[in-house]
Amino acid sequence: MNATRPRPLRDPGPMLARTLHEWQHHHPEHGHHQGDFWLFGYGSLIWRPDFDHVERRMARVRGWHRALKMWSRINRGTVEQPGLVFALLSGGSCQGVVYRIARAQAPATLAQLWQREMATGVYDPRWLRCETPQGPVQALAFTLSRRSPNYTGTLSEGQYRHIFQHAQGIYGSTQDYARQTLDSLRAHGIRDRALEALLKHAT
Repeated sequence: MNATRPRPLRDPGPMLARTLHEWQHHHPEHGHHQGDFWLFGYGSLIWRPDFDHVERRMARVRGWHRALKMWSRINRGTVEQPGLVFALLSGGSCQGVVYRIARAQAPATLAQLWQREMATGVYDPRWLRCETPQGPVQALAFTLSRRSPNYTGTLSEGQYRHIFQHAQGIYGSTQDYARQTLDSLRAHGIRDRALEALLKHAT
């Protein structure tokens, strides 16, 4: 079987247009920085943001948690040997980072983010309340539905071990991606015990 690029699950274009409309019309930031755009990062957006921002804060989202439970068939795996990337799933809470992007830069930054995160339309972009030391903000986050075909469901220790040992994509291995995320979280003072436990199966 040839390693072909997975077909988009949903057309990402209308989702980008809707997100821009929601930001412009329904989610102005209260107080300072009126109208700037906020983005919540919980995985690679913490250690590889790849976009300009004017402020960065530690943040916590309640009602969602970081989970290594999304199939990756390009970036961290292949069609034959899928890898894994992080998703934000409902339930629990998640510590991460919010970025403030200047209003004038937001449309171009969103388009850039869509190419990176939404090429196949897999995520459900949502506006989530993020608690920060300077007060709450409404930020865009890339969440995943458990009904998505890219949601892994429950994986066994053996499955994680096999994926960590064998899954490799165009940006590197699932194992390296998971370790980079863990190292970055630790550098920001964030403890992710679930990820620590998973990486014990990597060797």
